[in-house]
Amino acid sequence: MSFPVDVVVMAAGKGTRMKSSKPKVLHRLGGRALAQHVIDTAAGVSARSVVVITGHGAQVVEAGLMAQAGTALKYVRQEPQLGTGHAVQQALPALGDDGVTLVLSGDVPLTQGATLQALLDACGGERLALLTLAMSDPTGYGRIVRDAGGVVKAIVEQKDATPEQRAIHEIYSGIMAVPTRLLRGWLARLDNKNAQGEFYLTDVVKFAVADGASVVAHQITDAVQVAGVNSPVQLAELERAYQLRGAQALMEQGVRLADPARLDVRGLLTCGVDVEIDVNVVFEGRVSLGDGVRVGANCVIANATVGAGAVIHPFTHIDGEKLGASVGAGALIGPFARLRPGAQLGAEVHIGNFVEVKNATLADGAKANHLTYIGDASIGERVNVGAGTITANYDGANKHRTVIEADVHIGSNSVLVAPVTIGAGGTVGAGSVISKDTPPGSLAVARGRPVVIPNWSRPVKKKP
Repeated sequence: MSFPVDVVVMAAGKGTRMKSSKPKVLHRLGGRALAQHVIDTAAGVSARSVVVITGHGAQVVEAGLMAQAGTALKYVRQEPQLGTGHAVQQALPALGDDGVTLVLSGDVPLTQGATLQALLDACGGERLALLTLAMSDPTGYGRIVRDAGGVVKAIVEQKDATPEQRAIHEIYSGIMAVPTRLLRGWLARLDNKNAQGEFYLTDVVKFAVADGASVVAHQITDAVQVAGVNSPVQLAELERAYQLRGAQALMEQGVRLADPARLDVRGLLTCGVDVEIDVNVVFEGRVSLGDGVRVGANCVIANATVGAGAVIHPFTHIDGEKLGASVGAGALIGPFARLRPGAQLGAEVHIGNFVEVKNATLADGAKANHLTYIGDASIGERVNVGAGTITANYDGANKHRTVIEADVHIGSNSVLVAPVTIGAGGTVGAGSVISKDTPPGSLAVARGRPVVIPNWSRPVKKKP
């Protein structure tokens, strides 16, 4: 484009039909606020700046949104809210006359970047361009009024429309691109002499026509792109549309989904080749699945990396939060396992049912297959942790670390009281409470009084 673009996002409305104390534009779709979707899309058309008009819950809205790299994010207040035209009037001081103003709605989250680019191309830096849609039921929307030659002459709001105008099926989406130097003069001529007593932004169309300026419409057929959110029902409908769009994109990349209607991605999901995802899986934050990963039904995976060939069995919960979590290549996790922040699992690690891992490293081949808590620990290669074992890492005031060196076997129902180190190749007898370091290769048994047998030889499994 040969002209700069400044985006205005209208986000001042209260949204009374949402029946929520939260500002409407902060309700989440796919893990992001509605208005954040709009801001992110604006960055995709190389906007010079994004001006967000806030009003209801202004401080909360401004704190809940963030700019994309390379785009300046500004806020202006509309207090009181006197209509869409009044809203854009508040943004004028932040707009440069050398560019085009692209007006978007903060509660219309799914407009595609390509659609906005086509609208800007239609504007060309000289024309008033409107994004329109033909609807079978246009009730509630402003109608596009054209003359006999098909030239746009006006937008008439539902409450101000005549019966003939209400029969028109082409509606205005609320999105327009307009040269800022022209917009400034048209906004100065607005009045509120209408059924709602508001300053309508749509009145700039009749001013443009009166001034002999060119008005064009870019009509699309995808209603989802211009659908707004005014109620919990509409939010849920758009959530499903958003998720289905994402699921289709994943399948086009080669991901095999058991049912695309039963997948939720509430963040950024990247997948390698030959990835399989069963039903009712939720991904949050940033998640990466390596080649050949299989994810079972009813899992939640957030802020995590899963290595190639790993299997996440059903009902597993992984959430790395800020620290992140990683699962090594070929690992087997679950079912009913939980990985918490700081869980770092090596290749071929096994974490079984009702095992919880937090802020712990498990080296290649380590196993904890049943009913175990591993927290604040470093587990060596090929360690086997028996059922019912816990690392007692908290003394009531501070967290301490447990170190289990390579090739150790921990018997069932053991408690390792940190800080403690179990030496390489050693064994902890079942039911033991170990609170002191044990030397490599030893057998430690503690049922009341600790007994440590150095240089103990573990029984060797007989070959069949």
